[in-house]
Amino acid sequence: MTQAFASEESEAPSSEEAAAAASSCSREFRADPHPVYAALREQAPVCPLSPPHGVETYLVTRYDDARAALADPRLSKDMYGAMDAYHRIFGDSSVALDDNMLFSDPPKHTRLRRIVGSTFTPKRVESLRPRVQEITDGLLDACRKSEAVNLLPEFCFPLPLQVICELLGVPENERKQAQEWSATVAQTGFGPEARKKLEVAEGNLRDYLVDLCARKRREPDGGLLSALVTAKDQEGALTDHELVSTAWVILFAGHKTTAYQIGNAVYHLLSRPDQKELALRDAKALAAAIEEIFRFETSVENATFRYAKEDIVIRDTLIPKGALVQISLAGANRDPRMFARPDEMDVRRPNVQATHLTFGYGPHYCVGAPLARLELQTALTTLFQRYPGMALAGAPGDARWLTVPFPAFRGLAELPVVLDPS
Repeated sequence: MTQAFASEESEAPSSEEAAAAASSCSREFRADPHPVYAALREQAPVCPLSPPHGVETYLVTRYDDARAALADPRLSKDMYGAMDAYHRIFGDSSVALDDNMLFSDPPKHTRLRRIVGSTFTPKRVESLRPRVQEITDGLLDACRKSEAVNLLPEFCFPLPLQVICELLGVPENERKQAQEWSATVAQTGFGPEARKKLEVAEGNLRDYLVDLCARKRREPDGGLLSALVTAKDQEGALTDHELVSTAWVILFAGHKTTAYQIGNAVYHLLSRPDQKELALRDAKALAAAIEEIFRFETSVENATFRYAKEDIVIRDTLIPKGALVQISLAGANRDPRMFARPDEMDVRRPNVQATHLTFGYGPHYCVGAPLARLELQTALTTLFQRYPGMALAGAPGDARWLTVPFPAFRGLAELPVVLDPS
């Protein structure tokens, strides 16, 4: 853990220092944001920030406030209602990819979620288990066993990417390029050079998805994207923009979040042998451990932006109409008012699945949660059954975390391990 903000010997940052750190999105903050969130929870739980994107934002860090805000209809997800702010943050080119359920309110959100949600029911997801296992086995077969391997590009990312691409019907020879464009969108900063890269990647993705939808119209394959094309053509349930944007959000959210979460889980279990032993006792223990890891180190650090449709007061702080609100899932998940010893990972923690906010809360609760759970269960079970002696290739304190400017994801920059030290 970085010592930039707090350690056992140093005092916690003041509210001013914490707000400045969260606003700057500095490398130190990105490497370990938890001391900053802890300070904000106690001293400024609803904190105005001045982030690099230049749009004033209010950050919510306490559990009760976060849970209420996630379901508050006065906080809109429809960024088309805040276009000035939207353009300043994401640029003009993002609009064509963001006409989806993630950036909409009821009744539009209800309609789009119903169309997509039928694919991610627990029963449908469970039917994918054999194929997820097959993909997992194939990826591990290809990994080097006796020397260090970076699990992120070799395993953590390809697994959910292959699963979601198969669900959508993305041809195998086109997946690598789609992932590269997605990575550019996810890791772009706010300077002119970064914005140019973002616009090129978004344009390429939009053109690719338009073409892919056209191919699914000509030759349906029974996949999710073919079903969405059919819904648009036969039922009029989707506009052209909604179709392309829905395909994009499924592709992007369906692999990035899970990939980083698998990496977080492997890292923290390998760093804590006692917790690993408890987690791997049986399937029930592992399922509970996964929920604790979701709480302890969520890959989705902050919920996507909301904006106030009217003046709102959250914990004595007035959020004016039109202001942006960001809800810290990582901060809420470590609130001591909700979780005892929140900065300890305890895989036997009771009732954590029903309380952590990693998948959100309310109407926008993550539709892909069942699939993410299945992928983590399969990945961790197979990894540790095959390689019980697997070890980090270095000390836990040497871990490098993502330090991209915008805190969309909380994950490792690399995960070097030795699968079979013997």
